Amino acid sequence: MATPGRTRGGMSERRRLMLRMSVSRAACRLFWERGVEATSGERIAQDVGVSVRTVWRHFRTKESCAEPVVTYGVEWFMSVVRDWPAEAALADHLAAEVRSYARQSRPEERADEMLALRMISLAETEPALRTVWLTACDRIEGELRTILAARLERPAADLEIRLHAAAAAAVIRVLEEHVGAAVLAGSAHQEFGDPQVLAERFAAAIHRATGGAVGDPVGRPARSEPDPAG
Repeated sequence: MATPGRTRGGMSERRRLMLRMSVSRAACRLFWERGVEATSGERIAQDVGVSVRTVWRHFRTKESCAEPVVTYGVEWFMSVVRDWPAEAALADHLAAEVRSYARQSRPEERADEMLALRMISLAETEPALRTVWLTACDRIEGELRTILAARLERPAADLEIRLHAAAAAAVIRVLEEHVGAAVLAGSAHQEFGDPQVLAERFAAAIHRATGGAVGDPVGRPARSEPDPAG
């Protein structure tokens, strides 16, 4: 019988995820500094201090090594959407979370975020990395379908919910690419220096793309007291 919390090979799930992230960070740094074509699995393994066999045990290809870092780049946004209160507008909730992240994030988290933006930028010209990025976006769409179905009280398989999720996921993808390009060009502060501006940009684009269905509060108004005169 397998020990709880361990994979078949005996490695704990936490250790497995930490190793995958370490390999991903090393691969992404090498992709950015040397280029994807010039980076080998052997060099990635060397930078992490593990065997090449270990790298291939956890990743299908060298390009797929970017998956954990690229996923990290959107996971924060999705965690915010998961915690979005029904009675709050998306712009207000997102702005508060952006300010909180700016105050509390650790240097290693910001470094991972920058690596993710670099990989998203490289994906414009590297087809294999583009596949990694689009796969992450596809997972976002699937999760948004579940979140929006619950928020709008409709089945996840409902066509309108699927369309809203696809539209919102497309907005996140395009704006992540746009913000990443601005960060790497050094112009992000002028355009997105204010958390409220950044939040409103995302929220307004999602609201427009979904025909106004996503972005507003959905909390039911309080029941009004009967009019004594009536």
